[in-house]
Amino acid sequence: MPTAPPPSRDVALETRFFWERFKKPIISVAIVVLLAGTAFTGYRFYSDRRAAAASAALASASSAQSYEQVIAQYPNSPAAGDAYILLAEAQRKEGKFAEANKTLETFMAKYPKHELMSTAKMAMAANLDSMGKTDEALAMYQKIASDYTNTYAAPLAMLLQVYILKAKNRNDEARRITESILTQYRTSFWANEAMQQLRLLRPITTSTPPPEAAKASTVPPMLANPPAPAPAPQAPPAPNQPKKP
Repeated sequence: MPTAPPPSRDVALETRFFWERFKKPIISVAIVVLLAGTAFTGYRFYSDRRAAAASAALASASSAQSYEQVIAQYPNSPAAGDAYILLAEAQRKEGKFAEANKTLETFMAKYPKHELMSTAKMAMAANLDSMGKTDEALAMYQKIASDYTNTYAAPLAMLLQVYILKAKNRNDEARRITESILTQYRTSFWANEAMQQLRLLRPITTSTPPPEAAKASTVPPMLANPPAPAPAPQAPPAPNQPKKP
C-alpha cells in the first residue's frame, strides 16, 4: 500500500515565523547582554585607572599624613592596604606604638587575605614589646611561628622569642627554640644568628681533672712539698802538725 509523502517544509518561512513570534524577547536579551558587557568593560577600565592612580599616589607618599590621604582617597584598593602598613611603620618611628597597633588592626579587619598579613602581625608584636608588654608579644610571636611555618616570618618570630626569653632569664626555653630553628630552618637567613645565640646560651661545663692530678690533690700539703734535706755533717779539721827543726 503506497505511503503518503511527508509534508514539505519551508525553512525560510519557519524562520520568519519564529522571528516574528519571539522578536521582542530576543531583542530584549541582546540589549541586556550588550549593556552588561559595556558596563563590565567600563568598570574594568575605571578600576584599572583608579588602581593606577592609587599606586602612583602611594609611590609619592613619604609621611604619615600622605599615607592617610591615600587611604582616604582610594579606600579598599590594593594600594590603600599597603598604605596602612606604611602608616603603622611611620607611627612606630614616632614612638606612637599604640596608634600603630590600631592602624594594623584596621588593616587586618579590611584586608584579611592580604599578602602582608604576617608582616602586620610581626609589627604588632614588636610594638607590644616596645610598650613593655613582653608576655603579649611573646604569645603573638609564638602564634605567628605556628601559623606561618612556610614563610620568612616563622624563623624570625622564633628568634625574637629567644631575645625576650633571655631577658626573662628563661635560658632553657630560649635554648630549645634556637635548636628548633637550626633543625627546621637551617637554610634560612636567621640560622646563623640562631647558632650564635645557642653558643651564648650553652652552660659552661668544668673539665674533669686527669687521674694523676686527682691523686696529687689528695696528698697532704706537708707531703706534697717535703722539706729540703739537711746538709751532711763535715769532718772536723785535722790538728796542726809541729814544725820540724
